[in-house]
Amino acid sequence: MLTLREADVLRLLSAGCTYRKIGNSLGISEHTVTSHIKNMYRKLDVHTAAAAVMRAVELRILGGGAAAD
Repeated sequence: MLTLREADVLRLLSAGCTYRKIGNSLGISEHTVTSHIKNMYRKLDVHTAAAAVMRAVELRILGGGAAAD
């Protein structure tokens, strides 16, 4: 569903990183981070970072909660 890069961006986003920090960590521009987030939101059918993280946990894309046990 998500590309490896989108999953990396989501993991950093879930940790509370800013777009700038995500870009610096992954060696990409803030514009590219925004593009990955936009694509990720579309694929997960969400509109916010919190909703994206919750959906990713539900789908077992990210660990956390009972779904990841």
